Amino acid sequence: MVFSASMVKALEAGKPASDFFTDQLLFVIVGSVVAAVLWRVNYRTWVGPALWIIWAVAVVLILATAVMGTDNYGAKRWLYIGSVGVQPSEFCKIAFLLVAVRLLLDYRSGMVEFRASMVRVLIFLIVPIAIMYRTQSDLGTTVICAVGIIAVMWMGGVPRKVIAAVLAVCVVGGLIAIFGTGYRAGRLVFLDPWNDGKGGYGTGYNIIRSYYALSEGGLFGVGLGNSHEKFQYLFASESDFIFAVIGEELGLVGAMAVVLLFFGVLFAGLSIAERSDDEIGTMVAGGCTVMLVFQAFLNIACVIGVFPTTGKPLPFISAGGSSMLASFILLGLILSVSRPERGPSVYEQRRADLRLVRQERPEEGRPRPSRGAGRPDRPGRTGRPDHPSGSRSSDRGRRPAPSGTAPSPRSRSFRR
Repeated sequence: MVFSASMVKALEAGKPASDFFTDQLLFVIVGSVVAAVLWRVNYRTWVGPALWIIWAVAVVLILATAVMGTDNYGAKRWLYIGSVGVQPSEFCKIAFLLVAVRLLLDYRSGMVEFRASMVRVLIFLIVPIAIMYRTQSDLGTTVICAVGIIAVMWMGGVPRKVIAAVLAVCVVGGLIAIFGTGYRAGRLVFLDPWNDGKGGYGTGYNIIRSYYALSEGGLFGVGLGNSHEKFQYLFASESDFIFAVIGEELGLVGAMAVVLLFFGVLFAGLSIAERSDDEIGTMVAGGCTVMLVFQAFLNIACVIGVFPTTGKPLPFISAGGSSMLASFILLGLILSVSRPERGPSVYEQRRADLRLVRQERPEEGRPRPSRGAGRPDRPGRTGRPDHPSGSRSSDRGRRPAPSGTAPSPRSRSFRR
């Protein structure tokens, strides 16, 4: 889809028609390698001491973007290293999600008291996210971070009242951010894009072109590569509004197939989180899944006109290296939770649980006691005292188990 949606834009810029496609293919290959590496690494590594290095790098990238970032379409969100452009917010949101997991773990384990935990949340989450929002004017990424953190709280067993309070604060903050900024308030024109003050040629223009693309697609679409709106009518047809091109070329059937694929990702990710060995895996897999799928549905909601435009790409589909690599990082973290750890085999477990009774051999040169010598006499025989318990038959062949010996395999239950 990237090739079809971007070929006109590439030709208009004097580049080969496959320019965007070849770049995207490279990002997919690199992202696949990164996801495979993350899949092989224990997910607990990313909430250990290495997490604070990741957090520090994320904060440095945010500050560097604020100072040296490039302004594109009215927002300073890009940081250029030579000729390579990077959108740091795509990677910072993952760092903040992992920090939320660590902070919640420290609080639940009793390592940090409530007040100290709130201070840590303020320092490590709220302040960096607020700086990112303020300097980059990126409400979309801020909302995605908030949803991911709330998902971590839900998976971590935070009381519903607390989650509801946090959600209410986020909603109020979002409304203030929308109506407190003129250009964001202007995006509410999606409710009636033809009434934008310029007859549909103002702020409502792109959403109208998106409507045209979706309506022209019908049920089965106009055919792959036959889109009309990608001929410089629909802005960002290869990135933020690529779903409109999918709807035009592949129709309602193709668009619903994309939606169902993301529902499949949601189901698979939450299933991995539910079957995780510990709460760390549950929070990591659940938070990453919700963050990834929420961004996809946020993009689709903007394209079909049920939410104001946020400028967030469609994961795995939109053109863009930062978005593609960040999506594969999230996927790799989810897969790392699904990777089972090798535990002891059945035979090793049985051998570890087996009761061993060690019988000492008589020392060399020491005469063995004769049969019956030193034994208490059996009851009922003259000249032999009775056994203290009255009978030895119940104790014959038994010896007390050494202290500290694990119970038998039948008396223990294993998760695995």
